[in-house]
Amino acid sequence: MLIFLVNKPQMTSVTNPKYSFILPCQNEEDALPYCLKKIKTVISKHNLDAEIVVSDSSTDKSPEIALEFGVVLAKHDKSGYGNAYLEGFKVAKGEIFILGDADDTYDFGEVPNLLKYINDYDLVLGERKYIHNGAMPFINKYLGNPFLSWVLRFLFHIKVKDCHTGMRVIKKIALEKLNLKTTGMEFASEMIIQAGKKHLSIKEVPINYYPRKGETKLRRLPDGWRHLRFMFLYSPLYLFFIPGIILFILGIFSMLIFYLDLSYILGIKLYYHPMFLSSLSTVAGFQLVIFSIFAKTYAITHLGEESKFMNFIYRHITIEKAGFFGLIVLVIGIWIYVKIFVDWISSGFGNMNEIKNSILALTLILLSIQTISGAFMLSILGIKEK
Repeated sequence: MLIFLVNKPQMTSVTNPKYSFILPCQNEEDALPYCLKKIKTVISKHNLDAEIVVSDSSTDKSPEIALEFGVVLAKHDKSGYGNAYLEGFKVAKGEIFILGDADDTYDFGEVPNLLKYINDYDLVLGERKYIHNGAMPFINKYLGNPFLSWVLRFLFHIKVKDCHTGMRVIKKIALEKLNLKTTGMEFASEMIIQAGKKHLSIKEVPINYYPRKGETKLRRLPDGWRHLRFMFLYSPLYLFFIPGIILFILGIFSMLIFYLDLSYILGIKLYYHPMFLSSLSTVAGFQLVIFSIFAKTYAITHLGEESKFMNFIYRHITIEKAGFFGLIVLVIGIWIYVKIFVDWISSGFGNMNEIKNSILALTLILLSIQTISGAFMLSILGIKEK
């Protein structure tokens, strides 16, 4: 056991600390003693009024190691990076939280460099600028992390170079404004996104990043997808609304052209066949727009998101109004089909050329169903959690 190789000075209890070091821990018995010793060295060297909180869900000897070092142990059985921090926040007493992984990838001796800025900023991030050999897989270093950080900057206009760094310093009063809820690795992205949306000031400080001790718990593709999925959930404008509104407008415009026989390409007349694609584009685009409203509503009611535009939508587009509009469109679509059927009977059940009207009726009926069902679904999603 590596614990016997490390000097373990006991830590006296701090009643009202200014700083709380919070470490998420799951089976880190190899690295945890080194991290705790470094933190205690920093506390002693810089005379910090601080406590150490280990948020632990381990099945190995990590909790025993934490207790031998005399730290505050937040023991729970919840897995997940976000869960570990959420449990740690519950017991931390400091005014300023210092976050860092318990795998010895971060040098806690660099914490004072971050603390220098916390009086002027709400959140200080350790940018992993100096990545040592073997600390990060090639694909993560040159593709995964840069790409996800770029996506975050693009979607949310937050100037952060390293959105997944595990070393952070944040004021408790600022953290309480964020209302963080995610339980997995996307917790790192959520903190920065919410900080940007709450207009908190953010500062990045270059730090070192070292190879970890013990077995990694990162899963590249699943964890990367969780980050990406979460960012798109918080930004349905780019995921659903913009592609949807483009498809919808193209579908409506092209359907009108084909319906009125105005379609010519290089002198070649296009008949009704492309109307099927126009109908598909219209219906798919409208559905994506509805999805964007669903996603935004979920973010507002369950993740603490705010939106003046959506509040305007909720006030002026009620389930009754949307349902009534959808019903009118449904009646028009059915009326077109009934007219076609009556004309067919009147012609003695002969051949008819009502393809264009049939496509139009089909499109209207589908749009009406989407509108009515979407209105009911939106009312369900709009129920806020207590």
